[in-house]
Amino acid sequence: MLKKFAFIIAILYSLALATVSLVKINNLPNVGVSNADKIFHFLTYSVLAFLWTNTFFFKFKYKKVKAIVYASVLSIIFGIIIEVLQGSITVSRHTDIYDAIANTLGVLIMVIILLINKKTYIKNG
Repeated sequence: MLKKFAFIIAILYSLALATVSLVKINNLPNVGVSNADKIFHFLTYSVLAFLWTNTFFFKFKYKKVKAIVYASVLSIIFGIIIEVLQGSITVSRHTDIYDAIANTLGVLIMVIILLINKKTYIKNG
């Protein structure tokens, strides 16, 4: 299913992520985890990079490494733009360099996972 709908899933996820990032959210529950916000950023941008990698690979037929590179650059730029927009067009949010770092680290860890997975697939294939 991911192969067939990769592009639509990546677009919808990106739109949902942008929306959640730019609207005021009241009364978020305290999960009792220190730096939960940064963990959330890390995980959401890992997923973003994964979805866009699959889009470039399955939909646009890029080679795996090229798909990973394009997806990671797109995801990092997207995260930086969202952080800047939070500080410039919203009154309830602010730009946070540590959020941008968490976003970028999430993307980079996903890149490592995808590259390791690519090498494993080639060895086992």
